Amino acid sequence: MVMKLRWLMLALVATVTLSGCDASFRPDASPEEVARFAYRHDGPPEIVLYTMINNRTGNGAHSSMLINAPSQRVVFDPAGSVALRTVPEVDDVLYGVTPEVRQFYESAHARSTYHVRIQSVRVAPEVAEMALRLAEANGPAPASQCALSTSGVISRLPGFESVERGWFPNRVAEQFARIPGVTERKLYEDDDEDKEKAVAEFEAQQLARLQRAQAQ
Repeated sequence: MVMKLRWLMLALVATVTLSGCDASFRPDASPEEVARFAYRHDGPPEIVLYTMINNRTGNGAHSSMLINAPSQRVVFDPAGSVALRTVPEVDDVLYGVTPEVRQFYESAHARSTYHVRIQSVRVAPEVAEMALRLAEANGPAPASQCALSTSGVISRLPGFESVERGWFPNRVAEQFARIPGVTERKLYEDDDEDKEKAVAEFEAQQLARLQRAQAQ
């Protein structure tokens, strides 16, 4: 009974603390759209953990991950709020993560109010493919469960067993930092705190680019 109450209290605290994990309903892209926009990056297979951190309090607000598998590169963004018509999404997996989309995804989360802790580690091709399959099988995450879902995928990968499944982005990032070979950088920007403005601007640029390509 005591353990159950403690777990419920932790869940309630996480729900309040992780307000950056703001899930909203969006219809899934069709298999045809996913196949059409799929992007294969020729860089080494890697796992990239993103942690969005409040500049004022230092609290982690969101967790997500980029997976560069041999078959394709995606972003697993559980309960995320970045949605683009030019980036197909199924459940919480964003497909078609080109260099431009990756740069935008990172930049959109770095604002006057938040910065992004970006941790990367190279992995074996089969580990990256396993991460992709686990992300796709995870299903849509409820609001405030971004770190729980992200760490749930990472903790099941070979070589990442020391990362515990948990509710708090900063704790997941600290455990990830202890994985051998992890490199790290932080992204600070002073953009308007309204992330939707950046999303709308980038989407307009992407749609214009697609229209020009179709006209040629």
